[in-house]
Amino acid sequence: MRLAAKWRRAVERDYLKVAGWDVEPLILGGDHPEAIRLGDGEPIVIVPGMAGGWRLVAPLAARLADCGFEAIICGLRGDGSALVPANRIQSVADLAADLGRLIETMRLERPTVLGISFGGAVALEWAVARPHRLGGLVLHGVDSRFEPNVGSMVTRHVLERFPLPSNNLFLNQFFNILHGCKPEPGPLVDFVIERCWETDQSVVAQRLRALEEFDVTERLERIDAPTLVLGGSRDVVVPTKRQQVLARSIPGARFIGLEGAGHIGFLTHAEETVRHVTRHVRAGSLALHG
Repeated sequence: MRLAAKWRRAVERDYLKVAGWDVEPLILGGDHPEAIRLGDGEPIVIVPGMAGGWRLVAPLAARLADCGFEAIICGLRGDGSALVPANRIQSVADLAADLGRLIETMRLERPTVLGISFGGAVALEWAVARPHRLGGLVLHGVDSRFEPNVGSMVTRHVLERFPLPSNNLFLNQFFNILHGCKPEPGPLVDFVIERCWETDQSVVAQRLRALEEFDVTERLERIDAPTLVLGGSRDVVVPTKRQQVLARSIPGARFIGLEGAGHIGFLTHAEETVRHVTRHVRAGSLALHG
């Protein structure tokens, strides 16, 4: 069931909060996806997750822009009108290369990179490959490797072989797992569902396949930039304990728990998330520039 136009506008007003911001995609040319830029100030490059594209993380970007940062959302292959075909995804490293090209093209000098869920894997892959280009790192809902299980493999096979009905009421119930509990019906729940359905199921399947080969565990010691790991206490997609291990494995990294948050704490606990990110980035900038 699609959101009515009036209700959709209300959702975008309440949760995107991009009124007054230029949200036209930046067409950078070359062979990498587009980007979205909000605000001015110290840059924070946001890498979105498995599904939902830039629109799902736009509320976070808008809040960071309101705090005086330049929030840049890195598009991923296969998201909406991204210029690079999704079928060219071979590995998480391919997407990390796209992130690197965006940073180089926009001439960002050692920016902070904020990776969310699948985007956290992309950010980690780029961070261990190009640590000297990293000014700071924030990770939310990610581990250093993906451990396939029966559920994830079945999900991928279903997505690859069986077309699913768009925005199906029965299937929508499974999005509750992102909240870590059964959420109260309302605009935020509808917003998450609507955004996730905008990512084609074949793209999600390709990303799950790419994650099966992702593992940076033995390379985490290369990261020497200030790193913050944010984990929801109710995250059942990537449990808190695994995110705590990730933080302990990165030199000097800190872990901060978002009490009561699930996998999408950057939306459900937005103010808390932005507060922690803001403090982390400004402390890192102060240490870097004296």
